[in-house]
Amino acid sequence: MLDTRLTGRTVLITGSAQGLGAALVRAFHAEGARIVAVDVDEAGNRALARELDPQGERVLPLRADLRDLDAVAGVCRAAEAWSPVDVLVNNAARPLAKSLWETTPEEWDDVFAVNLRAAFFLTRAVATGMRERGFGRVVNMASIAGQTARPTGAAYGSSKAALIALTRVFATELAPHGITVNAVSPAMVDTPMVRSIDADALAQLTAQVPLGRIATPDEVARLCLFLCSADSFITGATYDINGGALMR
Repeated sequence: MLDTRLTGRTVLITGSAQGLGAALVRAFHAEGARIVAVDVDEAGNRALARELDPQGERVLPLRADLRDLDAVAGVCRAAEAWSPVDVLVNNAARPLAKSLWETTPEEWDDVFAVNLRAAFFLTRAVATGMRERGFGRVVNMASIAGQTARPTGAAYGSSKAALIALTRVFATELAPHGITVNAVSPAMVDTPMVRSIDADALAQLTAQVPLGRIATPDEVARLCLFLCSADSFITGATYDINGGALMR
């Protein structure tokens, strides 16, 4: 049985202030990890940190706009100065539901800057220390949108498909150093963003899921914990968690 306890490990999680990111922070914190929580929502991020860690010993909230590479570099420096990073979860994402005709160049660039470019440079930065220590775990939050074609998913779906490809490249390059890199690919997850969808549209989408419901954030977080196990022999994989919406 895999031991998912992370006592003594430091986990950097992006997009941490709410929804799936907050569930990830809670799950890793419950397993004994120190958390570097990164989000552009400073107030929400700090509130979660205070709730979980009133003494400020095991959760470090950092504000960063991941479209800014200087901010990405600053996050890495601050995290490593606080505690060397053992686990990275690239969860932050910029959603966009527009047809290919409506998507502007600026929107396209923003989506790729957050969903792909930030993941690349964050992973490369923290992997330096991971290589020296001979251990590391990276989980990239992909999406079913990167595996299927949707009418309004040109930028978002393309960025998530590219993230899956990037996962395999990093997994190949980092495997000799004891570092695993995997992707988790959810369909809809019960988050504030999803709950903002029109009720009838949400019901129609849910009806297309063979299990008849959408995933909870905790279910996705538990899968990430599994992939970050110290004795895991999994790397370069993409794990679907979609209730059967995509079977392969």
